Formats: sequence, C-alpha cells, structure tokens
Amino acid sequence: MDASATTGILQTFAQADALGRAVALLLLAMSVASWVVIVWKAWLLRRARTDLHLSTAAFWQAADLDDAQRRLHGFDPHRLVLPLLQAARSLDGAAPHTLAAAGDRAQQLTRVLRDALHRVLHRLQYGQVLLATVGSTAPFVGLLGTVWGIYHALTGIGLDGAFRIEQVSGPVGEALVMTAAGLAVAIPAVLAYNVLGRQISRIEADLEGFARDLRELLAHKV
Repeated sequence: MDASATTGILQTFAQADALGRAVALLLLAMSVASWVVIVWKAWLLRRARTDLHLSTAAFWQAADLDDAQRRLHGFDPHRLVLPLLQAARSLDGAAPHTLAAAGDRAQQLTRVLRDALHRVLHRLQYGQVLLATVGSTAPFVGLLGTVWGIYHALTGIGLDGAFRIEQVSGPVGEALVMTAAGLAVAIPAVLAYNVLGRQISRIEADLEGFARDLRELLAHKV
C-alpha cells in the first residue's frame, strides 16, 4: 500500500462519525485476531505433522511400552501421541468393581483412547471457530459501514436540498472503504479456515489410525 492510499484511508477514518469509526476498529480487531491465529496455527500444524510422524516411528521402534513412553517424551513435544499411550496405560491402575473397569479390555481401551483423542483434537482445532466467525461476519460488518456511509450521503442531500459532489464524496468514499475492508478481512479468514481444517483432518486420520493400532496391540495384554 502506497503513501497516498494510506493517507486516504486515514482521512476517511478521520471524517467518519462514531459508528463509522467503531466499524473500522472492529474490522481492524477482527483482522489482527484472525492473522494471529492463522500464523500461529500454520506453524503449529506444520510442527504437529512432523512430530506425529517421528513419534509414531519412535513408538513402533521401542522395545516395550516403558521404552516407548520415554521415547515419546522426546519426540512428541506437542503431546499428540503421548496422551493416547498414557490413557491406554491408565487402565492398569483403574479401581476394580467400578464402571471404569467394566467390560472387556477392548471396550475399556476404546473408551479411554476415544476420550484422549478428542482432547488432542480439541487442542488442534483451537482457533477454527474464530476464523469461521470472522469469515462469516466481516462482510456484514463492512456492509453496515457501507449502508451508514450511503445514509450520510443521502441525508446530506436531503438537508441541503441541492446536489453537490462534495456532499457525497466523503460518505460514499467511506462506504466503499468499508465494503473493501470487510472483504479484505473475511477472505483470508475463510481461506485459512479451509486450508487449516484440511490439515487438521489429515492429522486426525493419522491419530485415529495410531489409536486403532494401539488398541489392537493392548487389547489382549494382561
């Protein structure tokens, strides 16, 4: 963005009334929040994919479960695989004659692994709701600023009784800026939501596969 465009935007903001400035500040806050989430989640998911592959490889190369858990502490800093193993091993300490110990071992493993997997996925999906909210609401917030700017233009014409270009140039310019700002905030959020959601789905599929393999491995362990 060049200096003239920046100056024009600042002038438009300065000429706006309280509602216009509130809409502009809200769009700015939504943009900053969504970009923070986008950058953070892109970094997190990139590391998570790498760590997941290293962690599962380290697990299957371990001599026993104790060795596997020690390996995962080093290869799984984001705790994607380790919580599944810890949940499965927690069955050994379950109190007898309780509902937690009811059913055969395969059923118990299914329950604890499912719960652990949901907790891991909840952490991976953190921030997706914000991106979806920004992507779906930012155009309407910008539309509010657009309608308000056009209303100012029409009001100015009605009060004066004559049409002059300077009466409408400011409010209409504000309206156009608000429209563009709403789209500029929404489009990156929507694209990031879809791209990051697809990456989360791939990680989820890998984790579900590991959980099934772990369940089969431990189902008949005494």
